[in-house]
Amino acid sequence: MASLREIKGRIASVGSTLKITSAMKLVASAKLRKAQQAIGNMLPYENHLYRILLDLMSTGMSLADRQSGPDRVQYRYASAGSVLLQARPVGKVAIVAFSSNSSLCGAFNANSIRETHAVINEYRAAGLQDVDITVYSVGRKMQEAMKKAGFTSPADFSKMAEHPSYEAASSLAQELLDGYVQGRFDKVELVYNHFKSTSSQVVTRKTYLPLDLSEGPETLNAGKRPEVMEEDMPRPKNPEDLIIEPSPEELMESLLPKVVRLRIFTTLLDNNAAEHAARTVAMQTATDNGNDLLQELTLEYNKGRQQKITSEILDIVGGSMQ
Repeated sequence: MASLREIKGRIASVGSTLKITSAMKLVASAKLRKAQQAIGNMLPYENHLYRILLDLMSTGMSLADRQSGPDRVQYRYASAGSVLLQARPVGKVAIVAFSSNSSLCGAFNANSIRETHAVINEYRAAGLQDVDITVYSVGRKMQEAMKKAGFTSPADFSKMAEHPSYEAASSLAQELLDGYVQGRFDKVELVYNHFKSTSSQVVTRKTYLPLDLSEGPETLNAGKRPEVMEEDMPRPKNPEDLIIEPSPEELMESLLPKVVRLRIFTTLLDNNAAEHAARTVAMQTATDNGNDLLQELTLEYNKGRQQKITSEILDIVGGSMQ
């Protein structure tokens, strides 16, 4: 049985740890609110941009149908910027895997790393060699795990994981776009934690390139339904009501890369919110466990102290009787 001095030392140690976990929970909660606000402000913009793109495609296809038939439609949107819409046989792949820079966030990093390994093994089973797989590690924990597995990130994206910015996300997106258009990658995938709620972060795998416009906007928006609903957005009843300058093709070539770049930033914000949510829950759980342990140690200390006092009283009484 531990001595009273040892128990008292444990109580002091647990108390100090509780102060740390409580402070970390407060910090994570504040960062979570900020991250939720950032992604809440971004989603309506992304939704509007997506709807404009769909309307533009619908208008262009309607005009082309009347002019040259379906073959002409396929040709019009199978060139230039819309190469981003074309799937092709996968011989080389890029995986953008997100994590955090620090730990103490439960299974947040472990789940993302495990999913990334599963994606890599899937491509290995499909016949790809490790040299054909490029992993862009966004976050120090992912970078360290992938380096051990033999996949060194082309650049250090730890700063972007800690402080999400559109400039950094756009730069990464442009590198992926260039790689896809130039044929260095035949497919680009994203692996990240989706912020579903404060208590739920879902590991998500999505195809980034080629872009699939058949997805609904809630799917494009990192799995979230946008604040601005479809029925609230003004849309033309007749495609002929739209005046498009300079041409549908040129606008498509301009809008598609914007949508793709924005998707990286939205995913980064989504993963960042999930990280702070996971850390908030982990620190709350640690604080609750610490309080339970503190109560047990305090009870044990009081029992030991009472037993010691009782023993001393019995010794005094026994000595007086003699």
